[in-house]
Amino acid sequence: MAAVHSIVEMLVMTEECRTPHEVVATFEKLLRVYGFRYYAIARHARPDSHGQLDFMASRVPEGWLQNYAACRHATVDPALRYLALTHLPFRWRQAMKAFSDDPNLRHMERMIADAAMFGLKDGYSFPIHGKGGLLSFVSLGGDPVDLSPTEVSLFQAGAKAAYWKLRAFDEEKEHPDKVVELANPVLTRRELDVLVHLADGLTSNEISELMSISRHTVDWYMTAIQSKLGARNRQHAVAIALRNALIP
Repeated sequence: MAAVHSIVEMLVMTEECRTPHEVVATFEKLLRVYGFRYYAIARHARPDSHGQLDFMASRVPEGWLQNYAACRHATVDPALRYLALTHLPFRWRQAMKAFSDDPNLRHMERMIADAAMFGLKDGYSFPIHGKGGLLSFVSLGGDPVDLSPTEVSLFQAGAKAAYWKLRAFDEEKEHPDKVVELANPVLTRRELDVLVHLADGLTSNEISELMSISRHTVDWYMTAIQSKLGARNRQHAVAIALRNALIP
């Protein structure tokens, strides 16, 4: 139960992260609890023309990515291929079984052997989908780790939280001066108060104490604010509000 609690804690803390470094540190702290040595949070679901994957954050064995590209493993990687077939998280060995009759099986087996030599003996992949389909994935690996169905589901939520938070930081960096069109920018006095406190760096618990309201009420206000501003998350809501002069 303590380990499961760590996933729930990660979900809460990720929402409060103010920098990409904090998101990564929070995610890595969870991985240490479960014994995952390596991970990758991909920016895109597919490798480029050179077989290279682009990661927003990762820790991979030294030399593995060079081996992966040089051996053209991206063309047969069973985990990458299985991502296109499922919306659900899966263990790598499950992906390998799905292609047991594939004509490229020997290349797959060679890739799995290479991965094991680099310390990637087993792992899990968590697909990230958007309205248009598969966007990205998060993979965890190293020595074998047995997750319960509940833990797999919670890790999926954690993977999504980390991905979307890092993607929001990415977009803020790429479009620092972008002003969005607000569908319904009229915020109530209390919503503005919550947004100002959030912009000052306060957590939900701190806002709750300062305004003498429950944490649940703060979250309710934030949901309404994000909906009105068309924001993906709290940090995005603050950025939109500042750019549109809704808060000082």
